[in-house]
Formats: sequence, structure tokens, C-alpha cells
Amino acid sequence: MTIAAVPGSVEDRWGRRTPLTLHLDHLAIEGLMTALGRRADGSGPRALPDELRRLTDRELTVLRAMATGATNAEIAAELFLSVATVKTHVARVLAKLGLRDRVQAVVFAYESRLVIPS
Repeated sequence: MTIAAVPGSVEDRWGRRTPLTLHLDHLAIEGLMTALGRRADGSGPRALPDELRRLTDRELTVLRAMATGATNAEIAAELFLSVATVKTHVARVLAKLGLRDRVQAVVFAYESRLVIPS
């Protein structure tokens, strides 16, 4: 189903824009892949930072979910846990990593390359 954009609307203005095309050479692509946490040779992701080794597998899963912007209730539903259990996991993630709040946890997840933007 296609919805027609109202003339002068935001959708109409975006629809008329020229698509962005990037032409990157071989070295630029390798640099980006390395920066995003993937090895240029395609052999898989790099090892996680030492700080993340302090977390259990469940805490890593919760941190990944936090990084996507999921609420405690959404994480609980996805992992078949109670909201109280998720709150406990969130508190332990913050304590183990020495973080103040969820925002810092999300930044940490991206900077540590636990979560890679798509």
C-alpha cells in the first residue's frame, strides 16, 4: 500500500530529494569495518573489551536490549522475565561497569562495540 504525500508536506519534500550514494575505495571500507568492530578479513567480530567479561551472558543480553532503547517491561517480555528481575540485571550491569545510568550504558555498549549500528 502506497500513501501519496500531501504537496508541501515533509514526506513530499523527502520524496523529492536525490538519493545519497557513497563511493568508497577498498581502504576506506576496511577502515570502516574495523572501526565498527568487524575484521577487514571477514573473520568475524573482534573480542569484547575486558570490562564486558565481568557481565554474565544474561546481563550482556540485557545491555544489548537497553542499547536498542527497550524499556524494562519490553526486555522482560522478550526474555520471559519479570520486570523486577530485569531491574536487578540493569542495576548489576550499571554497578559492574561503573556507570551512572541507562544513557551511559547505551553509550558504553556502542563504544565497546557490543552493539554495532546497522
